[in-house]
Amino acid sequence: MIAPSPRRDHRVPCPALLARTLAALLAACSPPGCASPRPAGPYASPSEGNRDPAEAQALTVEAAQFIESNPTRAEELLRAALTADLYHGPAHNNLGVVHLARGDLYAAAAEFEWARKLMPGQPDPRLNLALALDRAGQTDNAIAAARAALEAAPGHVPSLVTLASLQLRHGRTDEHTPGLLAQIAASSDKEQWRSWAIQQRLRLVAAADGAHPQ
Repeated sequence: MIAPSPRRDHRVPCPALLARTLAALLAACSPPGCASPRPAGPYASPSEGNRDPAEAQALTVEAAQFIESNPTRAEELLRAALTADLYHGPAHNNLGVVHLARGDLYAAAAEFEWARKLMPGQPDPRLNLALALDRAGQTDNAIAAARAALEAAPGHVPSLVTLASLQLRHGRTDEHTPGLLAQIAASSDKEQWRSWAIQQRLRLVAAADGAHPQ
């Protein structure tokens, strides 16, 4: 059954801009010369003066190149990014991807929840949360998270694929599933996804015709 891989963030965007991408890196420039000490760890509550979004952005960019090849190094850099700025959503998302690849579903879901709250309107943390919940056997919550990703970004192809795949794999198809598959077939730039969507839609239509013969 087709399903997209977790979505990580590795593009550097403009300050204060959250953009949909395989990796959206949001950072706002903080005033230089801040003399206040940083929090002791990434989950301490920083004051506004302790935050360094620019450094968090740079560390998240650096970590992106290690997520697949050296996840331990990626985790070190992402935790350093969150020490610089606890509220850097892409660092939380990418740390969740590292946890998910290791099978640490609880930690992955926690990071995706952070990222979801910090990146409103962005589909990737919601899509990743759906993948983590599905692996944990929480099918209903996974489908709800995939729907939330589509609400955040209608027509987002990886989210379309995730939702349709969850519905098909768990026998949760409904009257909207053929439409999801039609969107994937029409919009995806991946031949594998397009072919899969066409085949699955034909199967659903044939099954519906068989259930309701003329």
